[in-house]
Amino acid sequence: MNTHHDPSGEPGVRDRLLDAAEALIYSGGIHATGVDAIVKRSGAARKSFYSHFESKEALVVAALERRDERWMRWFVDATLARGKAPRVQLLGMFDVLRDWFGQPDFHGCAFLNASGEIPDADDPVRVVARAHKARLLAFVRERFDAYADETGIERRGLARIARQWLVLIDGAIGVALVSGDANAARDARATAELLLDAVSR
Repeated sequence: MNTHHDPSGEPGVRDRLLDAAEALIYSGGIHATGVDAIVKRSGAARKSFYSHFESKEALVVAALERRDERWMRWFVDATLARGKAPRVQLLGMFDVLRDWFGQPDFHGCAFLNASGEIPDADDPVRVVARAHKARLLAFVRERFDAYADETGIERRGLARIARQWLVLIDGAIGVALVSGDANAARDARATAELLLDAVSR
């Protein structure tokens, strides 16, 4: 049995670094978060950082990728739990957002926030952010396709409507962040309902 204690080999070190990076970046921003702060919060040895990540940027990208997976899983599950009918699910997205806006650790969209700090559109951080929005849009479009199947409305124009829906989602997130008012989701929901009614005519 090897009794040598190697901090970089401890189970969970990578996850602790990711947890720390995600929390600090989400609350304070990428540029304001240094490696020392991440290491300190994680409780890992500094040398273990470079055993798992070649740079701060690599850690940031990995943390955002993991957040994308977790956030989408939460949002999809919470949306589908609102009810079986596609219309209920589509409008329920804004109820899910309102619940999120009311949480004390709500700091807006991590991907919009990160993109605002990185001017280069080809930066890996921006690539992850675009991929996240594409996944969210795909979920919205999937629910609109289900709505079309249920109601018999034409699919023509649904791609455009789904993009408008995404704008309402991101707009609500932005307003809630700036104003501190969780009811931004309720306002977006009212607008979304008008849009849905127009599509259904």
